[in-house]
Amino acid sequence: MDYARLAAQIKDWGTRLGFQAIGIADTDLSVAEPRLFEWLAQGWHGEMDYMARHGARRARPAELVPGTLRVISCRMDYAPAERDEWSALADGERAYVARYARGRDYHKLLRTRLQALCDRIAAQAGEFGHRVFVDSAPVLEVALAAKAGLGWRGKHTLLLSREAGSWFFLGEIYCSLPLPPDAPVSEHCGSCAKCIEVCPTQAIRAPYQLDARRCISYLTIELKGAIPEALRPLIGNRVYGCDDCQLVCPWNSFAAPGGELDFGARNGLDAATLVELFAWSEPEFAERLAGSPIRRIGYERWLRNLAVGLGNAPATPGVVAALRERAEHPSALVREHVQWALQRHGARG
Repeated sequence: MDYARLAAQIKDWGTRLGFQAIGIADTDLSVAEPRLFEWLAQGWHGEMDYMARHGARRARPAELVPGTLRVISCRMDYAPAERDEWSALADGERAYVARYARGRDYHKLLRTRLQALCDRIAAQAGEFGHRVFVDSAPVLEVALAAKAGLGWRGKHTLLLSREAGSWFFLGEIYCSLPLPPDAPVSEHCGSCAKCIEVCPTQAIRAPYQLDARRCISYLTIELKGAIPEALRPLIGNRVYGCDDCQLVCPWNSFAAPGGELDFGARNGLDAATLVELFAWSEPEFAERLAGSPIRRIGYERWLRNLAVGLGNAPATPGVVAALRERAEHPSALVREHVQWALQRHGARG
């Protein structure tokens, strides 16, 4: 088997399947492993117990999937058409949803494309050992993508590419084929610290060091309980995720709009108001967000996040009325955040 030729074919097939870049890495993550354990020891993963559950296997692909020799890392862009996101963040009545979550859930789409790529490889090279990952298991996807030459780890800890910034999803194929690995690229953050300076909650403690417990994406998505009161005012109108560190990154000025229609905004999530979304009933939430990554946090946390946003919104009659409508909600979690928001406006439930 001419594995160099096969690697070139894999990249061509991947491009035809809608990936913008594909790289191949070996399985040596010995540089990343101590950083992972240091991060876990500091407790910066918060409630994300799954980050620690698999121990060293997270940093050892051949232990996670026996027989793995190479990892095929694939990039799919999702940048929307250019718009003024800062205006949306400055409008206290608007609900800000992270760009990646405004359309269809990327997990299934990428998984389907990755499996199609595996099928194409098998048709050419015969059956081979493989497993597909899309944010679904203990995989150090940024470290692997960096080894595969798809970019470098930025100071905000996300992967950065000269061509696409950071507006993209990553997926991996662990495989048993001895494909020639690609060379990593050099880093290009230089002295820039804009992502660190812009973080609303100062979650980026230092270059390449993220305390997830303070990250708005963690607080609005991963955290199951109450959002710490001290951090609530800093969240602003961000009700699902946060894009600030990406919006301010100079490399994202080079990102072209992604071509996948499924990643386009649905249900007006790129322009909806907090009051509008807070009025959704639970059946409406389930119906409107079917196939959306937002649905996985559930209705209760959705209302929790919106209550925080409303607490930070201008104290208009409409905002106060919307909060009062939920003041006696069956969920203690929702009631707590609604009462906090009403108190912010000097109102009672």
